[in-house]
Amino acid sequence: MTDWLTYILTMLVAAASAASSLKFIHMLQLESYQGKMYLKWLKAHLSDCLPYLSIGLLSCGIRLLSAALNNHVLETLLYRASDLICIASLSVAFIVWLKKDHRKPLKYTARAIRLIVMLSIICAALSCASLLDMGYTNVTASYIVKSVLRFSPCILAPIMVLLAYLITYPIEWLVKRWYFNDARRKLAARTDIVKIGITGSYGKTSTKFMLASMLSEKYNVLYTPSSYNTPMGITKIVRGELKPEHQVFVAEMGARYKGDIKELCELVRPTYGIITAVGKQHLETFGSFESVISTKEELLDSLPMDGHAFINGDSPVCVEMFGRCKVGDKNLFGIDGKGLYMHAENIEVGESGSSFDLVSADGRRERCTTALLGRHNILNIAGAASAAYNLGVSMKQISNAIASLEPVEHRLQLIKGAVTVIDDAFNSNPAGAKAALEVLSAFSGRRIIVTPGMVELGNEEAALNEEFGRQIAECADIAIIVGAINGENIRRGLLSAGFDEKSIVMATTFSEATEALPSYTEPGCVVLFENDLTDNYN
Repeated sequence: MTDWLTYILTMLVAAASAASSLKFIHMLQLESYQGKMYLKWLKAHLSDCLPYLSIGLLSCGIRLLSAALNNHVLETLLYRASDLICIASLSVAFIVWLKKDHRKPLKYTARAIRLIVMLSIICAALSCASLLDMGYTNVTASYIVKSVLRFSPCILAPIMVLLAYLITYPIEWLVKRWYFNDARRKLAARTDIVKIGITGSYGKTSTKFMLASMLSEKYNVLYTPSSYNTPMGITKIVRGELKPEHQVFVAEMGARYKGDIKELCELVRPTYGIITAVGKQHLETFGSFESVISTKEELLDSLPMDGHAFINGDSPVCVEMFGRCKVGDKNLFGIDGKGLYMHAENIEVGESGSSFDLVSADGRRERCTTALLGRHNILNIAGAASAAYNLGVSMKQISNAIASLEPVEHRLQLIKGAVTVIDDAFNSNPAGAKAALEVLSAFSGRRIIVTPGMVELGNEEAALNEEFGRQIAECADIAIIVGAINGENIRRGLLSAGFDEKSIVMATTFSEATEALPSYTEPGCVVLFENDLTDNYN
């Protein structure tokens, strides 16, 4: 049956298998192309693999059935049907995935495209191998082998993605190192600019934008956009956007593994470092809170002896880091603290923002107002202001910059209307979640929270989400809990705090939660979206 139609169907099977496997490439990308984390995701989401396994085995079974028939017409029909069923089913799976509302959609980066090309080659090679004469004397054995080869890209879709990843890994490593070293050389050659690194478990993105705004009052500033806080993210900005006229470079530094900050410091070589906060986040990948601390501390260890360090003085953990810091000029910032390089006092927090006195160690004082919500943002402002003031930006200039600050998208972003929305959907950690609830409690009217809880907290995840439930009970009137990952833990915490069970709404998906939301809203109420369960967890 090797005719033109067979060749066409063979390639269509391969193409459909590759297209439908984009879902798993997406998951690999969300896991930062970490093979171990991708395997962990697969282990926890075996049900996501079952449709592909079922489609492949069904198609394979139909083809084997066709070989067992003596009726030539029926054999031919079933033979073709096996391909068509596979192609049609995989096409539907691809369309469903494509139309899904992903918080973080698949980004077709150069690396993703190379991975897709390799996956396509693997799928095509296996499907085409089913057309080869394998020299089997046993016809049945030959049919079985060919059938399995033909549909293996579908049967083993997530494994095919892993195989493509392993094949391309050496190439990706070489590409990454070349670009990384090129960016490092470019930055090292710029001895005329100030290089600032910002890290922390939370608050680093907001602090980065705050600092860039303050420094822009006096300097030409380049800063990494959004969450460009990885080696390749920073490399891209340095190689593509660093210009001779830039006077300051501000780099946000993220980490999920021990050594990540050290690698970023090798790239940037900062002389200024800011530690925003250190908390229990990404424990799944770090392994322990101690690893989180030591990783964040890599920024301080990388600063030169004549460098400048600015550390959160409101955090006992950060204060301990301050004690270990060997940098010549090290400073603390905070709220309502005395003896700090920069602190905020006389704080007034409301539904529309905050006002406070920003006070420097040398006694300079400036009344500041901001549209940003929550005391934690004032702490971030104090951290940014510390570095800006040290670099010669006046308190008045800092105050002007503070007045113009806008919320970072999905980070306690206030959206006013008949129903006020507080969008804190980007991420969630114990400290950040608590801060968001403090903001919610400052609002009048009915208070509603929509949340799936917190993830990547390792062995402490259940206990921390249960505590989160108790915290919700203190300030919310309606709790809409999303997903099965931490839903029951949050619910248990709510009930233990005496929260009315009738005010707890359990939703399977985020879409289901948003569809249920109008039933509980009323004019003047406020809705907090705290985390929106990342694609790789639900």
